[in-house]
Amino acid sequence: MKVLLLKDVYKLGRAGDIKKVADGYGRNYLIPQGLALPATEGSLKLADSIGKKAAEKRAVLNNELKGVAEILNQLELTFGVKAGETGKLYGSVTSQMIVEKIKEITGVEVERHQIVMEPIRTLGDFALPINLTLDLVPEIQVYVRREGEVAKASPVKPAAVEPEVMETVEETPAEE
Repeated sequence: MKVLLLKDVYKLGRAGDIKKVADGYGRNYLIPQGLALPATEGSLKLADSIGKKAAEKRAVLNNELKGVAEILNQLELTFGVKAGETGKLYGSVTSQMIVEKIKEITGVEVERHQIVMEPIRTLGDFALPINLTLDLVPEIQVYVRREGEVAKASPVKPAAVEPEVMETVEETPAEE
């Protein structure tokens, strides 16, 4: 079945594109959700105008979300979790947990389905993309550590460490 996309659809195409999709996907999801129309002769004439309008909206949205993307690109999240000796977690780190931590730290609201990930079930470092728009996909760094090792192993930028060390060194002689 051929459809004309009315809106951008992740992993399918942009508004104004004509795509061939499975019959059930088109009939049961794209058309009822208002994401597409069946590609008839009449609807094909609309394709260019829909594409131009969508491109303008996309440009405006990208400009608005550019600041959010910069904040998210620099974001590093650390989770302290219980894990076995092999590094396998007792439970998992989910997209909902990441969304809550992003909102807590930055105040930016992201929906959990915008984060491209499977639940994290092992210790390690992960780069997770967040789909703000089709064009803006910032990556956040997620570090999963054992509960006791969080403070020791949490990645900190060198610029943030130096002032703390200097303050500690200055306070120590003054106290003695």
